[in-house]
Parts: sequence; C-alpha cells; structure tokens
Amino acid sequence: MRVVSGIQPTGNLHLGNYLGAIRNWVRMQDEMEEGSQCLFFLADLHAISMPYDPAELKSATLEMTAALVACGIDPSRSVLFNQAQVPAHSELQWLLNGTARMGWLNRMTQWKDKAGKNREGQSVALFAYPVLQAADVLLYQATHVPVGEDQKQHLELARDIAQKFNNDFASDDAPVFTLPDPYIPPEAARIMSLRDGTAKMSKSDPSEMSRINLADDADTIMKKVKKAKTDPEPLPSEAAGLEGRAEALNLVSIYSAFTGKSVADVLGEFGGQGFGAFKPALGELLVESLAPISARFRELRQDREALDAILARGAAQARDIGTPTLNATYQALGLVRG
Repeated sequence: MRVVSGIQPTGNLHLGNYLGAIRNWVRMQDEMEEGSQCLFFLADLHAISMPYDPAELKSATLEMTAALVACGIDPSRSVLFNQAQVPAHSELQWLLNGTARMGWLNRMTQWKDKAGKNREGQSVALFAYPVLQAADVLLYQATHVPVGEDQKQHLELARDIAQKFNNDFASDDAPVFTLPDPYIPPEAARIMSLRDGTAKMSKSDPSEMSRINLADDADTIMKKVKKAKTDPEPLPSEAAGLEGRAEALNLVSIYSAFTGKSVADVLGEFGGQGFGAFKPALGELLVESLAPISARFRELRQDREALDAILARGAAQARDIGTPTLNATYQALGLVRG
C-alpha cells in the first residue's frame, strides 16, 4: 500500500486545517502496516495556478512544513517534500497532457468554480492543474489517495488518464501506471468560523477572532473561545436541539473532535448548561491539546536550516521513487533520451 497526498502551502495554519486534513495524515502514517508507505507533499506548483506573491509562497511552504512536523508527521517514517524540488511532477504532467482530453478538463467542477465567468482570463495552469494532480499520484504508483467530496472527481480523472495511457501505450500484462483507489479517511471535522457558524474557518477572514491559529498562545486561545459568537440559549441535551444553531454546533463539534466523544455524549455532559460554563471547558481542552503542537511549531518555524533539510531529504527520496515510472513513461511514448 502506498498513500500519496498533497496540500497547498498556506500561511497561518489554523484549527480547521489541523482537524480537517493534517490529523488524518498523522493517523494514516501511524496506522500504516510494515512495507507500506506514505508520501506527503507541499503542492507549491499548484499554488502558481492562481495569483500569488512569490515571497509569501516561499514563506508559507516552510511554515506548512513546520506545521506538519509539529502535528506529528515524522520525516523518518513518511516522505515529506515540496513539488518544486521534484521536477518529475512537471515532466510527467506534460507527458500526460497528450493523453488527457479537453472535454475531461472542461467538466471539472473546480475549474468552473475558480474560473467563474472569466475563463478566457485564467491561466493555462488553472485549467490543466488536474493533470498535474494526476501526475502527482501516478508518478509514485500510488495505490490509495485520500479524498474528500471535493476531490473525488479529480481522482476519477487520474484513473481515466492512467487507464487510457495504459490502453494506448502499454500491454495488459505490463501497465505503466497503477490505477489509484480512493482512501476515505475517518470523517474529518468541518470546523467553522468562531464569528460565523455558517462559514468555514479560514485564514482569509480579516478577523483574527474568527480562527484559532496553531501558533496562538494559551491566553489568546482562551480569549478567542470566550469571545466566540453564540446564542443566549443553553446547550440542548440531544443533537437535534442544535438544528438551526450553527455557532453552538460548531463549538460542540470542536469539543467532540478533540475528545473523541460523539456530539451526543458531549451534550449528555453539558446539556442544560450555558456557554458561560461550556466555553471555559472548551478553552482549557484546546490549550491542553494544542500546547505541544504550538510549542513545536513555533520552534521549528524559526529553524530554517532544519526545514530546508527535511524538504531536501524528502525530495531526494521522492525523486528515487518516481524515476522508474518517469523513465517507463518516456519509453512507452517512444521518446529518445540520452
């Protein structure tokens, strides 16, 4: 089993990033059987498909590396790297562009959403980035790729590209690419803004009070939790009572995610109590749970040499793993290389 997954580097890592994606990566790494392998990468090549600031991208890539390691990704057990240090990702994308079809890419929901009405003004990279996503996983002969609802279509495209390439350029008994299967992780907590329970927690929200950052200290966490938007009603005793109470549901869900208790169990403990009692309990739980992560994150973020070394080592491993597939692809296409 070989699991491959990527994440776009963004600064200001927050609770939503941790509970929504990073924690599941750590679980996969820790539960991997002997002989299996996890490859996790920072998708910096994907980041240039939209307008961006080069200095911010560089900084965010290192910050994301620090966050992943602080959260539990172990570079000695998993391969952790950034795409830009493994040119084979870009090479394989170009080779696969000959197999991918315009109609397939035109149907991509995320292309439609991100391009909006100004499709003619978008970069070619934005249109073709699902082919790069396919290259990201096919390069390493991934057997499984973690997917959420928004990525299922892209994994299906990767399988279509792999299948067509194998049919067109390889024999049935010696396919070039493995068709990756989806890996459905345990349901990730969907964490919403502390100021608006109907909007996802996001670093783009102008209000710092809307999110809990991994770098926040204990006092800041407690302050943000205590000032989180709520309603005047006490917590219900059953989950059905949270319907229509987005902010209450969000805070209970965060408590549930960190304790491993169900929402029903959390309400069984706090039902009938007001937020004056629940918020301090939630704040203390977050402070205790995030303290070691925050301390390690702040330490690593200041150690540029260590972060560069982690990414360089991971990239060297990734290049070694991906080279045979890239060579086989060139050979199958009849391309002469020195």
